[in-house]
Amino acid sequence: MKIFLFEPFFSGSHRQWAEGYQAHSAHEVTLMALPGRHWKWRMFGGAPALAEQLRKQDERPDLILATDMLDLAGFLGQVRHQVHGVPVALYFHENQLTYPWSPADEDIREQRDRHYAYLNFTSALAADAVFFNSHYHRKAFLEALPGFLRAFPDTRGLSHLPGLAAKSEVLHLGLPLRALKGDARPVAGPPVILWNHRWEYDKDPETFFQLLFRLQAEGRPFRLIVLGENYRGAPPIFAEAKARLSAHILHWGYAESRQDYARLLQQADLLPVTSRQDFFGGSVAEAIHAGCYPILPDRLAFPEHLPAADRQQYLYTTAEELYQKTKTLLQKGSISVPSQLSDFVARYDWSILAGAYDKRFVQLKKQQSKRIRGF
Repeated sequence: MKIFLFEPFFSGSHRQWAEGYQAHSAHEVTLMALPGRHWKWRMFGGAPALAEQLRKQDERPDLILATDMLDLAGFLGQVRHQVHGVPVALYFHENQLTYPWSPADEDIREQRDRHYAYLNFTSALAADAVFFNSHYHRKAFLEALPGFLRAFPDTRGLSHLPGLAAKSEVLHLGLPLRALKGDARPVAGPPVILWNHRWEYDKDPETFFQLLFRLQAEGRPFRLIVLGENYRGAPPIFAEAKARLSAHILHWGYAESRQDYARLLQQADLLPVTSRQDFFGGSVAEAIHAGCYPILPDRLAFPEHLPAADRQQYLYTTAEELYQKTKTLLQKGSISVPSQLSDFVARYDWSILAGAYDKRFVQLKKQQSKRIRGF
């Protein structure tokens, strides 16, 4: 089966996901992408550019797979003759309806902040099947839509919501987890605390580093690894933390290779997570699989990464509870992580999920063929 995968924002986790599926799928997956920059412009201008890429192809796909950054309705309108009858799947890495806006974003002041979410809505309407990377993500998007649509003056589209819910399902994010397993942890010294997320406001680095400042002021011994992409305009707390926590730092900055990234994850012991938004939390799943002990907020998609039976011991609800759990683990000195945590998130490895994706897309193709034949 030939799958054309359209990604207007080919960078970071979006690129890793697209290339991961291409590498592990039993199908022939062709990537059509644009550079991962100017995300707002990609949501509007990506459709004509990717439609042009498709028109240059000599062959017709068996299935179109697009991500949430594409104006799917606008894209399909430009290539309707070329792809008539081809099933279309939409994959939501994130959505602009429930994503927290940056306080510095000018669109909020200019009251232009509804356009991007509405594109997500019309894209979902245009797809034959809609996939979300977590159960939390699917639920959050569908529950937010009625209130969002009622803000418009008329023709709100509320009647479409039952059908949209019926064609929405979960395909967890595929990850290259197998390469992250190992045993590179230092045998001596204080526990190593890890940050392995993007350096952005929605990950709430303020709460994370305030936790470390408090532990440092009390004389609690720990070491620190800070990983993640540093985009332009990173919150200033990172520069402050690098200076104030310099005596604790083992590594600071982006890992230049997946091998370096894996090695650093394997050295870490403790993962206190403070994110205010994660539709899946791939970096958290990676750290857990590498053997890190997670302390996760009891919200968003994080509980899904933990076995239900003993989930509560790894979750917190307040900053004080986060502090108490972190302090208690540091006091133990040696942190052991039950193997079932790593085994639980291993289900996200591409060696497992690629087959699930492949099977579901074959089903979509068969369903579309039946509709075309009229039975």
